[in-house]
Amino acid sequence: MIRAFYYVPGEKAQMIEGVADFDRLCQRKDAMLWVDMCKPDDQEQFVLTHDFKFHPLAIEDVIAEKSRTKVDDYERYVFTVFQIVDYIGRDEGLKVAEVNLFIGENYVVTVHWDEHRIFDYLYHRAERDERLLSRGADFLLHTVIDTIVDNYNATLDILEYEVDQVEEDILGEPSAQTVKLIFTLRRDFVQLKRIVLPQMEVVNRFSREQFHLVGSRAARYFSDIHDHLVRINDIADSQRDILSSSLEVYYSAVSTKTNEIIRVLTIFTVLSIPPIFLVGMWGMNFKHMPELEWEYGYPLSVVLILSVVLGMVVFFRRKKWL
Repeated sequence: MIRAFYYVPGEKAQMIEGVADFDRLCQRKDAMLWVDMCKPDDQEQFVLTHDFKFHPLAIEDVIAEKSRTKVDDYERYVFTVFQIVDYIGRDEGLKVAEVNLFIGENYVVTVHWDEHRIFDYLYHRAERDERLLSRGADFLLHTVIDTIVDNYNATLDILEYEVDQVEEDILGEPSAQTVKLIFTLRRDFVQLKRIVLPQMEVVNRFSREQFHLVGSRAARYFSDIHDHLVRINDIADSQRDILSSSLEVYYSAVSTKTNEIIRVLTIFTVLSIPPIFLVGMWGMNFKHMPELEWEYGYPLSVVLILSVVLGMVVFFRRKKWL
């Protein structure tokens, strides 16, 4: 599916759906064209070669769908690949979608294989606010990338909420499910950092005016995006540290609980030794035992056993073992 927005100074942005003569539209230098392709078919992909004449290597990266974050300068245009990240759930983790962006002198082409809410937002903004297209291709590229990076905040909010839940579970009654969640969240933060770090480098190159199609005014705004990515990376590091600390607390709590159980079992074992000894001694099969015929033998044995057990309990309490 293709949805395009064509802006001419003094006129309202025109929305175009489907394949059009984009080559002719780009010939007017004061005009601005944004072409967005979502799950393009073969006919729509042909536009990249026929109308915009993009390099086969760039088109190959677009079709591959799983290219790494990168930026290539083809002189007539700049090609870059960015990643959109969303948190799906505890089991699914992060969903990563790829966005391919071409920026020319007076056009921007975006190609993606997943529908996403950020493009609906950009469509509505292009219809309402002419500044999205009137400020030039470099500012439109900035807006698209900035919207992608802003979407990370929603992902971070959910991940931070999950970390807070882990901390509450750790301080309460941690379980094996808590440990599984800790490892899952650590995996998600590692994956997030793997995505953000190369994006920081790409945005940093835009902010340092390394491409003639990105002006100095737009470069300052790219510097702000770079700061956002640095902040996201720092938050990911801090949350990983919190999860590592939570894991240590969990193992410490489990160890403490195990020690408590072992102590209780040990005390029961020690308290049972004197009765077992006395009962075993009187249970021997000797014919001549002085206590066997004694009238008060049984009551005295019960009193003796209870006295020994109670005495050991008092001793343990004084030693604060019980």
